[in-house]
Amino acid sequence: MALPVRRQLQFWGVFAALLVLVLWFLGDVLLPFVLGMTLAYFLDPIADRLEKLGMGRTAATVTISLGATLIFVLGILLIVPTLAQQLQALFTSIPERTTQLTDLLTERFPSLMDENSTLRQSLASLAEAVQSRGGELAQAILGSAASVLNIVLLIVVVPVVAFYMLLDWDHMVARIDELLPRDHAPVIRRLASEIDRTVAAFVRGMGTVCLVMGVYYAVGLGLVGLQFGLVIGAITGLITFIPYVGALVGGTLALGLGLVQFWGDWVQVGLVAAVYIGGQAIEGNVLTPKLVGKSVGLHPVWLILALSVFGALFGFVGMLVAVPVAAAIGVMVRHATEVYQESSLYEGTESAARRSARASTPRVADQPDPRG
Repeated sequence: MALPVRRQLQFWGVFAALLVLVLWFLGDVLLPFVLGMTLAYFLDPIADRLEKLGMGRTAATVTISLGATLIFVLGILLIVPTLAQQLQALFTSIPERTTQLTDLLTERFPSLMDENSTLRQSLASLAEAVQSRGGELAQAILGSAASVLNIVLLIVVVPVVAFYMLLDWDHMVARIDELLPRDHAPVIRRLASEIDRTVAAFVRGMGTVCLVMGVYYAVGLGLVGLQFGLVIGAITGLITFIPYVGALVGGTLALGLGLVQFWGDWVQVGLVAAVYIGGQAIEGNVLTPKLVGKSVGLHPVWLILALSVFGALFGFVGMLVAVPVAAAIGVMVRHATEVYQESSLYEGTESAARRSARASTPRVADQPDPRG
């Protein structure tokens, strides 16, 4: 006999509360496992495609793992040291850059940049604040990364978890499907499929877009000779998932540094601007439509709210689960809205009665022919 709806709500409410408590108290411990699961989810389509080409699941998993390990090692050896060096140099050079910008503005607009002007004092204060806070932020990030992620867990546990999750992914999905409540299994499958499409479009599609655009901006700015191009490209790629914000922030940084570095050489400044204009054209017309699709189902404001709330409550683990949770909530809200609009609570008792009467009235084609 099926459980009453009230008992089912109580059961799933207790389950959700226990899940929140586990994330709250064991967030740091669960971090490598969540990272491994996220990596396996990201790579599962590649394994499925290799299987369709005739490769076994074990061989596909081993091939993907070796490729991912090679990319990771090359990134650690070639990119991370340069990125850290440029980031530190950028924070260190901010006062000098601000002084150069002040001198340029003083030369062009002497009335606005006298010794006691508000604009000059604001620029000086901003430079000091960014340098001090930027250094503190960099040290905090490095310190927290060393204490929370733990190098051993990052190098050993995450790849091992990702390997076994990727190897057994299809079996786990099938096992979870067997455990679904039979009365609600069709609805749960439909909602899970919508959630998977939304998360896949965002995590896999937008993650690929962010990676490609980060590489594009870093290489493009480096080729035009802009200092700190790698850092600016990484920042731009990291926040490209927010429409227009990534290009706006990265373009402002690049143009600001470009004006200071190439003042008077307007061809170089134009090349810096051309890199971002070209990047927006590629992202908006090619990458996002092909990899993400026209509608992901995650509004940028809703996504930022989810990342902020889960990040504040559960730390880095919360930020990792924020996207799938936000997608799940969005799908369930849309489903609840559809159910509500089909209910008598929305249509009223008279509308529901008329609809029921129309449904019970036989159509002309269904009525018996009096001529026999």
